[in-house]
Amino acid sequence: MHLVRKTLVIIAKTVASVVLIVFMAIFATSVSPVYTYDDPSPFTGPDIFNPYRNLDTAYCWKRANFHTHTRVEGIFNECEYWPGEVYDAYERFGYDIVTFSNHNELTVHPFDPALQVNVYEHGYNLFKYHKLVFGSGKVNRFDHLLPLFTFQKQFQLDLLSKDSDFIQFNHPLRTNSISKEQMEKLSGYEIMELDSGKSTENEYWDWALSAGHYSFGLANDDLHYPDRSSRIAVRCNFLCTPSASYEDIRKTLMGGCYYSMRVPDYGKGDWDAKYAGNKDLPSIKEIGLDGSSIYMSLSENADSIKVTGQNHAVLKHVTDTCGIEYAMKAEDNYARITAYFPDGEVIYTNPFARYDASADHNPFNGPSHSISWILTVLYNLLVLLLFMGTAALLVKTIRK
Repeated sequence: MHLVRKTLVIIAKTVASVVLIVFMAIFATSVSPVYTYDDPSPFTGPDIFNPYRNLDTAYCWKRANFHTHTRVEGIFNECEYWPGEVYDAYERFGYDIVTFSNHNELTVHPFDPALQVNVYEHGYNLFKYHKLVFGSGKVNRFDHLLPLFTFQKQFQLDLLSKDSDFIQFNHPLRTNSISKEQMEKLSGYEIMELDSGKSTENEYWDWALSAGHYSFGLANDDLHYPDRSSRIAVRCNFLCTPSASYEDIRKTLMGGCYYSMRVPDYGKGDWDAKYAGNKDLPSIKEIGLDGSSIYMSLSENADSIKVTGQNHAVLKHVTDTCGIEYAMKAEDNYARITAYFPDGEVIYTNPFARYDASADHNPFNGPSHSISWILTVLYNLLVLLLFMGTAALLVKTIRK
């Protein structure tokens, strides 16, 4: 009986110690500035920003996936296939650009240094708050294990922006704790990852756009299983870019001349059918701005095409057509186009947005944030006290 009791005490102390160590890790990684945020400021101005102003049909369109995982050296792997094998798998579907965005690691291009793109997925936190960091020469490994507060998420974006060219906000639909209120405040990313779940609405994008936070959109596979037909070549992007070099990719992604797409899993396991379906995708033929009217024409008829604007409102909706035109009204802060096709393909365009060309060259200068020094001191002091209290309790538990 004494042995059983002693064993139970050891188990209880071990469990309590592990729990306390986890809390210590959470508190230790919770340090952050606390910010005050500007009020939402919808896009306004006499001019309309046209992301397709540099469209050159000689370079259109190159198919790309930017969120790709592969096997890496070491024991922590999210994919069983090496970069060269993953690249070959995408090439069979007609992809021209594939970048490797492994977690907290810069992956070397498998065969051509000229195609190297320094990009990694940042984040190992419990809420899956992840970002793609482009153009950094090193990995920033700091993360909040429990990024519950908006200011923690903002701090990560600010920190990553210091050593990168641009940032993509990853899979908001699958990020725990993300809310409309947070999307209306957060800034510091240039690209929103679209279609990151079952929904094609991208409403979270409209939450941010309606608050005045402009971003372009990319849809990616977030590939982990290239051997599963339902996981590969089901999201993609089409860029108007002269090459797959990083310099050309960077200019295109920051210029906005591209569109994103959801692609059905043709054949649902029949790989021959999947390859065939991917060779004949609907596409954008023309897109742009004529005066105050946005327009788009497609390679084939869509079931429906809609224009979405401020607060996720539908500004125009047409059916059974291969094109659409919409005259933006003075009160239309922005407009983006979505086309739905009979077989399940969906095309998403980048947003056209109001701005003042005499003051800004793009609408990225939206609401910002500043550090509240008093709240920052108080918050971090509280975190320090919680850490020290937990550490003292751990020592007491071990000694008891």
